[in-house]
Amino acid sequence: MKTSVLHNVSVIGDYRAELGETPVWCFRSQSLIWVDIVQRRILRYWPYQEDRFEIHTLPFTCSAALLTDRPEHFLLVTGEGLKRYDYASATHYPLCGWPETAATRPNEAAVAPDGSVWFSTMDVTAARAIGGWYRFATGDAQPVKMLGDQHVPNTLVWHGGHAWFIDTFAHCFYQSPASLITKPTLRTWPLPDDVFADGSAVTRTGLLLNARWGGACLAAYQLNDYAPQFLTTFPLPVMQPSSCAFGGRNFQDLYITSARDGLRTPSATDGALLRYETPYTGQRASLFTL
Repeated sequence: MKTSVLHNVSVIGDYRAELGETPVWCFRSQSLIWVDIVQRRILRYWPYQEDRFEIHTLPFTCSAALLTDRPEHFLLVTGEGLKRYDYASATHYPLCGWPETAATRPNEAAVAPDGSVWFSTMDVTAARAIGGWYRFATGDAQPVKMLGDQHVPNTLVWHGGHAWFIDTFAHCFYQSPASLITKPTLRTWPLPDDVFADGSAVTRTGLLLNARWGGACLAAYQLNDYAPQFLTTFPLPVMQPSSCAFGGRNFQDLYITSARDGLRTPSATDGALLRYETPYTGQRASLFTL
Protein backbone atom coordinates (compact mmCIF):
# COMPACT_ATOMS: atom_id res chain seq x y z
CA MET A 1 0.00 0.00 0.00
CA LYS A 2 1.40 3.41 -0.97
CA THR A 3 0.99 6.65 0.93
CA SER A 4 -0.38 8.30 -2.21
CA VAL A 5 -3.80 6.68 -1.67
CA LEU A 6 -4.71 9.75 0.42
CA HIS A 7 -4.29 12.86 -1.73
CA ASN A 8 -5.63 16.35 -2.48
CA VAL A 9 -6.16 17.26 1.16
CA SER A 10 -8.65 20.05 1.89
CA VAL A 11 -8.91 21.86 5.22
CA ILE A 12 -12.63 22.56 5.47
CA GLY A 13 -13.59 26.06 6.63
CA ASP A 14 -12.31 28.15 9.52
CA TYR A 15 -13.99 26.31 12.39
CA ARG A 16 -11.60 24.59 14.81
CA ALA A 17 -13.21 22.12 17.20
CA GLU A 18 -12.10 21.66 20.76
CA LEU A 19 -13.10 18.01 20.43
CA GLY A 20 -14.46 17.15 17.00
CA GLU A 21 -15.95 13.66 16.84
CA THR A 22 -18.25 11.12 15.16
CA PRO A 23 -18.50 12.29 11.54
CA VAL A 24 -21.45 10.79 9.64
CA TRP A 25 -22.26 11.31 5.96
CA CYS A 26 -25.94 12.02 5.33
CA PHE A 27 -26.58 10.51 1.89
CA ARG A 28 -30.02 12.12 1.58
CA SER A 29 -28.79 15.69 1.91
CA GLN A 30 -25.20 15.09 0.69
CA SER A 31 -23.85 16.66 3.85
CA LEU A 32 -21.48 15.74 6.67
CA ILE A 33 -22.62 15.90 10.30
CA TRP A 34 -20.28 15.80 13.29
CA VAL A 35 -20.07 17.22 16.81
CA ASP A 36 -17.79 19.31 18.99
CA ILE A 37 -18.24 17.52 22.31
CA VAL A 38 -16.57 20.17 24.50
CA GLN A 39 -18.37 23.12 22.89
CA ARG A 40 -21.72 21.23 22.82
CA ARG A 41 -22.29 21.82 19.12
CA ILE A 42 -23.63 19.97 16.10
CA LEU A 43 -21.64 20.88 13.00
CA ARG A 44 -22.82 20.38 9.42
CA TYR A 45 -21.15 20.86 6.04
CA TRP A 46 -22.60 20.70 2.50
CA PRO A 47 -19.69 20.39 0.02
CA TYR A 48 -21.97 20.62 -3.04
CA GLN A 49 -23.79 23.75 -1.83
CA GLU A 50 -20.89 26.21 -2.11
CA ASP A 51 -19.30 24.85 1.09
CA ARG A 52 -22.30 25.75 3.22
CA PHE A 53 -21.58 25.33 6.93
CA GLU A 54 -23.93 25.48 9.95
CA ILE A 55 -23.58 25.28 13.73
CA HIS A 56 -26.32 24.25 16.15
CA THR A 57 -25.58 24.81 19.85
CA LEU A 58 -26.96 22.27 22.33
CA PRO A 59 -27.81 22.60 26.05
CA PHE A 60 -26.13 19.27 26.89
CA THR A 61 -23.05 17.20 26.13
CA CYS A 62 -23.49 15.26 22.89
CA SER A 63 -21.03 12.76 21.44
CA ALA A 64 -22.88 11.81 18.23
CA ALA A 65 -25.63 12.88 15.83
CA LEU A 66 -26.68 9.80 13.88
CA LEU A 67 -29.00 9.17 10.93
CA THR A 68 -32.54 7.87 11.39
CA ASP A 69 -35.20 6.54 9.05
CA ARG A 70 -36.89 9.95 9.18
CA PRO A 71 -35.20 12.59 6.98
CA GLU A 72 -33.72 15.56 8.88
CA HIS A 73 -34.43 13.89 12.23
CA PHE A 74 -31.25 12.72 13.93
CA LEU A 75 -30.49 10.53 16.92
CA LEU A 76 -28.45 12.39 19.54
CA VAL A 77 -26.34 10.46 22.05
CA THR A 78 -26.16 12.83 25.03
CA GLY A 79 -25.29 13.00 28.71
CA GLU A 80 -29.05 13.19 29.38
CA GLY A 81 -29.81 10.08 27.34
CA LEU A 82 -30.83 9.41 23.76
CA LYS A 83 -32.89 12.05 21.97
CA ARG A 84 -34.56 12.60 18.62
CA TYR A 85 -33.47 15.89 17.09
CA ASP A 86 -35.58 17.80 14.57
CA TYR A 87 -32.88 19.68 12.68
CA ALA A 88 -35.15 22.25 11.01
CA SER A 89 -36.68 23.46 14.27
CA ALA A 90 -33.65 22.63 16.46
CA THR A 91 -35.88 20.86 18.96
CA HIS A 92 -35.15 17.61 20.76
CA TYR A 93 -37.37 14.90 22.20
CA PRO A 94 -36.27 12.29 24.78
CA LEU A 95 -36.19 8.61 23.85
CA CYS A 96 -34.60 7.27 27.04
CA GLY A 97 -32.59 8.50 30.02
CA TRP A 98 -28.88 8.25 30.71
CA PRO A 99 -28.22 4.72 32.04
CA GLU A 100 -25.33 5.61 34.35
CA THR A 101 -24.22 8.25 36.88
CA ALA A 102 -22.84 11.71 36.32
CA ALA A 103 -19.35 10.22 36.59
CA THR A 104 -19.56 9.04 32.98
CA ARG A 105 -20.32 10.64 29.63
CA PRO A 106 -21.16 9.27 26.17
CA ASN A 107 -18.35 8.62 23.72
CA GLU A 108 -18.44 6.43 20.59
CA ALA A 109 -21.75 5.61 18.89
CA ALA A 110 -23.03 4.11 15.64
CA VAL A 111 -26.19 2.56 14.24
CA ALA A 112 -25.99 -1.21 13.80
CA PRO A 113 -27.14 -2.96 10.62
CA ASP A 114 -30.37 -4.02 12.41
CA GLY A 115 -31.39 -0.38 13.07
CA SER A 116 -30.48 -0.31 16.77
CA VAL A 117 -27.90 2.09 18.18
CA TRP A 118 -24.80 1.02 20.07
CA PHE A 119 -23.00 3.61 22.19
CA SER A 120 -20.19 3.66 24.71
CA THR A 121 -19.67 5.44 28.01
CA MET A 122 -16.45 6.58 29.70
CA ASP A 123 -15.20 8.27 32.84
CA VAL A 124 -15.55 12.05 32.36
CA THR A 125 -11.92 12.39 33.51
CA ALA A 126 -10.74 9.40 31.39
CA ALA A 127 -8.92 8.18 34.51
CA ARG A 128 -10.86 5.02 35.38
CA ALA A 129 -12.05 1.99 33.44
CA ILE A 130 -15.71 2.47 34.42
CA GLY A 131 -17.19 2.75 30.92
CA GLY A 132 -19.20 0.28 28.91
CA TRP A 133 -21.13 -0.51 25.75
CA TYR A 134 -24.93 -0.25 25.45
CA ARG A 135 -27.54 -1.16 22.86
CA PHE A 136 -30.89 0.61 22.39
CA ALA A 137 -33.70 -0.17 19.95
CA THR A 138 -37.05 1.48 19.47
CA GLY A 139 -39.48 0.04 22.01
CA ASP A 140 -36.82 -0.46 24.70
CA ALA A 141 -37.49 1.32 27.97
CA GLN A 142 -33.78 1.76 28.67
CA PRO A 143 -30.50 0.88 26.95
CA VAL A 144 -29.25 -2.68 27.50
CA LYS A 145 -25.73 -2.92 28.88
CA MET A 146 -23.60 -5.31 26.85
CA LEU A 147 -20.11 -4.83 28.29
CA GLY A 148 -18.45 -3.08 31.22
CA ASP A 149 -14.95 -2.31 32.54
CA GLN A 150 -14.04 -0.20 29.51
CA HIS A 151 -11.63 2.70 29.75
CA VAL A 152 -12.10 4.82 26.61
CA PRO A 153 -14.25 2.76 24.19
CA ASN A 154 -13.86 3.87 20.58
CA THR A 155 -14.05 2.70 16.93
CA LEU A 156 -17.33 0.93 16.22
CA VAL A 157 -17.74 -0.64 12.77
CA TRP A 158 -19.41 -3.75 11.35
CA HIS A 159 -17.77 -6.01 8.80
CA GLY A 160 -17.80 -9.69 7.91
CA GLY A 161 -20.56 -10.62 10.35
CA HIS A 162 -18.69 -9.03 13.25
CA ALA A 163 -18.70 -5.80 15.24
CA TRP A 164 -15.24 -4.33 15.77
CA PHE A 165 -14.28 -1.83 18.46
CA ILE A 166 -11.26 -0.54 20.38
CA ASP A 167 -10.46 0.54 23.94
CA THR A 168 -8.05 3.43 23.39
CA PHE A 169 -6.39 3.41 26.81
CA ALA A 170 -6.38 -0.38 27.13
CA HIS A 171 -4.58 -0.50 23.74
CA CYS A 172 -6.79 -3.31 22.53
CA PHE A 173 -8.86 -4.35 19.48
CA TYR A 174 -12.10 -6.29 20.08
CA GLN A 175 -14.30 -8.41 17.83
CA SER A 176 -17.80 -9.56 18.75
CA PRO A 177 -20.84 -10.98 16.92
CA ALA A 178 -22.57 -8.34 14.81
CA SER A 179 -25.82 -8.58 16.81
CA LEU A 180 -24.60 -8.20 20.40
CA ILE A 181 -21.43 -7.81 22.47
CA THR A 182 -21.06 -10.71 24.89
CA LYS A 183 -17.97 -11.53 26.97
CA PRO A 184 -17.88 -15.25 26.08
CA THR A 185 -17.67 -14.47 22.38
CA LEU A 186 -15.22 -11.55 22.54
CA ARG A 187 -11.91 -11.87 20.73
CA THR A 188 -9.09 -9.44 21.55
CA TRP A 189 -5.81 -8.31 20.00
CA PRO A 190 -3.31 -6.02 21.75
CA LEU A 191 -2.04 -2.78 20.27
CA PRO A 192 1.36 -1.22 21.09
CA ASP A 193 1.35 0.77 24.34
CA ASP A 194 2.31 3.96 22.51
CA VAL A 195 -0.68 3.73 20.14
CA PHE A 196 -3.86 5.57 21.10
CA ALA A 197 -6.44 4.36 18.58
CA ASP A 198 -9.52 6.56 18.33
CA GLY A 199 -12.38 6.47 15.79
CA SER A 200 -12.37 4.64 12.46
CA ALA A 201 -14.02 4.19 9.08
CA VAL A 202 -14.25 0.93 7.14
CA THR A 203 -14.47 0.27 3.41
CA ARG A 204 -16.69 -2.26 1.69
CA THR A 205 -13.72 -4.65 1.50
CA GLY A 206 -12.86 -4.41 5.21
CA LEU A 207 -10.03 -1.89 5.11
CA LEU A 208 -10.16 -0.06 8.45
CA LEU A 209 -8.71 3.46 8.64
CA ASN A 210 -8.09 4.41 12.26
CA ALA A 211 -7.39 7.88 13.67
CA ARG A 212 -4.39 7.73 16.00
CA TRP A 213 -4.93 10.32 18.73
CA GLY A 214 -1.68 12.17 19.42
CA GLY A 215 0.00 10.39 16.53
CA ALA A 216 -0.79 12.84 13.71
CA CYS A 217 -1.71 9.98 11.40
CA LEU A 218 -4.19 7.37 10.27
CA ALA A 219 -3.38 3.67 10.57
CA ALA A 220 -4.65 1.18 8.01
CA TYR A 221 -5.71 -2.37 8.97
CA GLN A 222 -7.28 -5.17 6.99
CA LEU A 223 -10.09 -6.82 8.94
CA ASN A 224 -10.54 -10.58 8.63
CA ASP A 225 -11.67 -13.53 10.74
CA TYR A 226 -8.26 -14.05 12.32
CA ALA A 227 -6.85 -10.70 13.42
CA PRO A 228 -6.68 -7.09 12.25
CA GLN A 229 -3.67 -6.97 9.90
CA PHE A 230 -1.68 -3.76 10.22
CA LEU A 231 -0.72 -2.35 6.81
CA THR A 232 0.68 1.19 7.05
CA THR A 233 0.17 4.71 8.41
CA PHE A 234 -0.69 7.95 6.63
CA PRO A 235 0.59 11.27 8.07
CA LEU A 236 -1.91 14.05 8.76
CA PRO A 237 -1.56 17.82 9.36
CA VAL A 238 -3.30 17.55 12.77
CA MET A 239 -1.83 16.18 16.00
CA GLN A 240 -5.06 14.72 17.40
CA PRO A 241 -7.18 13.12 14.67
CA SER A 242 -10.26 11.75 16.40
CA SER A 243 -12.36 9.89 13.84
CA CYS A 244 -13.16 9.59 10.14
CA ALA A 245 -15.97 8.74 7.75
CA PHE A 246 -16.38 8.17 4.03
CA GLY A 247 -18.69 10.51 2.16
CA GLY A 248 -19.24 12.28 -1.11
CA ARG A 249 -21.37 11.16 -4.05
CA ASN A 250 -19.41 7.91 -4.43
CA PHE A 251 -18.33 7.46 -0.79
CA GLN A 252 -14.69 7.89 -1.80
CA ASP A 253 -13.97 11.13 0.07
CA LEU A 254 -12.54 10.55 3.53
CA TYR A 255 -13.51 13.16 6.14
CA ILE A 256 -11.35 13.34 9.27
CA THR A 257 -12.26 15.17 12.49
CA SER A 258 -9.67 16.44 14.94
CA ALA A 259 -9.27 18.21 18.29
CA ARG A 260 -7.40 21.08 19.91
CA ASP A 261 -8.35 20.03 23.43
CA GLY A 262 -5.27 19.53 25.63
CA LEU A 263 -2.76 21.01 23.19
CA ARG A 264 -0.62 23.80 24.68
CA THR A 265 0.29 25.27 21.31
CA PRO A 266 -2.20 24.04 18.70
CA SER A 267 -1.31 24.58 15.07
CA ALA A 268 -3.49 26.43 12.60
CA THR A 269 -5.04 23.14 11.46
CA ASP A 270 -5.53 21.37 14.81
CA GLY A 271 -9.27 20.97 15.39
CA ALA A 272 -10.06 21.27 11.70
CA LEU A 273 -12.16 19.01 9.51
CA LEU A 274 -10.01 17.46 6.78
CA ARG A 275 -11.04 15.86 3.50
CA TYR A 276 -8.97 13.53 1.33
CA GLU A 277 -9.73 11.88 -1.98
CA THR A 278 -9.17 8.11 -1.93
CA PRO A 279 -9.48 5.16 -4.32
CA TYR A 280 -11.51 3.31 -1.67
CA THR A 281 -15.28 3.04 -1.35
CA GLY A 282 -16.83 3.43 2.08
CA GLN A 283 -20.14 2.12 3.38
CA ARG A 284 -23.39 4.05 3.79
CA ALA A 285 -24.27 4.62 7.44
CA SER A 286 -27.16 2.56 8.79
CA LEU A 287 -30.38 4.29 9.86
CA PHE A 288 -31.72 4.18 13.39
CA THR A 289 -35.32 2.95 13.33
CA LEU A 290 -37.51 5.47 15.13
